[in-house]
Amino acid sequence: MARHPDSIPGPPPTVFEARPASSRRHILAEGPVWVADTATILWIDVEAGSVFEGRIVGTRVEETSRLDFDGPVGVAVPGVDGSILVATSDRLVVVAPDGERTNGPVIVPEGVLSRTNDGACDPAGRLLVGTLALDDRTGGESLYRVEDDGSLATIDSDLTLSNGLGWSPDGSLLYSTDSAPGIIWVRDYDAGTGATGQRREHLRIEDGDPDGLCVDSRGNLWVAIWGAGEVRSFAPGGELVAVVTVPTPHPSSVAFVRDGLDTLLITTASRDLSEIELARYPDAGRLFLASVGATGTPTFAWSGSWRDSIVGR
Repeated sequence: MARHPDSIPGPPPTVFEARPASSRRHILAEGPVWVADTATILWIDVEAGSVFEGRIVGTRVEETSRLDFDGPVGVAVPGVDGSILVATSDRLVVVAPDGERTNGPVIVPEGVLSRTNDGACDPAGRLLVGTLALDDRTGGESLYRVEDDGSLATIDSDLTLSNGLGWSPDGSLLYSTDSAPGIIWVRDYDAGTGATGQRREHLRIEDGDPDGLCVDSRGNLWVAIWGAGEVRSFAPGGELVAVVTVPTPHPSSVAFVRDGLDTLLITTASRDLSEIELARYPDAGRLFLASVGATGTPTFAWSGSWRDSIVGR
């Protein structure tokens, strides 16, 4: 059933405040991932074509390394072997721990005016990745799952701007976002077999665009609302339970970080802001941290299942 936050009665949401935690002004920071094994954070700047790694030191996120690509990047996730799986504009690339790069499956065929956008690994370690149109086309973009043999399974093919993904704490529900119409979908998900249930409208956001999201240990969604300067948290039933104010218009994605997964990291963008707006919002494009009284769920690393099969292609 479609739900709009204003239509669900309940107590007022708890309000938290995010504070800037980095120095670099990104164009479009996105896709933060907490890597528990190394106590590091991965994130990207989509339009700069860069993948960053960093550590939390006190109340700051300090960059420790950077990978640059030709053209935009859509997502970066850690691999179980210490590699990083990166979606460039049109295909996957595996970056080994020694820096060697190996091309993987093509996501966007040659000649199609689309690019990859956002992704995450499911509980079995398979990457889900979506696409967005680079022109005015609507309703023809996809959400794919990359299977263990490197083939693509189509989950959705009627999206306009595929975006944030997340799973319920027990892995039985998949949440997926189509930002352009403002819809967050939910469906049953079986990571073991790959079976998905019928898609259902879970939330519809009308005052801003839902972007990246994550799920906490209680099953609440935390959703970056592009254009609204907020991250909003919704209970599994759709009730708005918390709001994190971000002092810049375009929060883009979220992740729970630190060893206890007890801190919310928020990426933001400086794109689409005028010079006057950039002066008004000097922290646009930086990373933010917030204590929100919740703990996250662990994220899943890429299994590396198809890596050997694509070497030499």
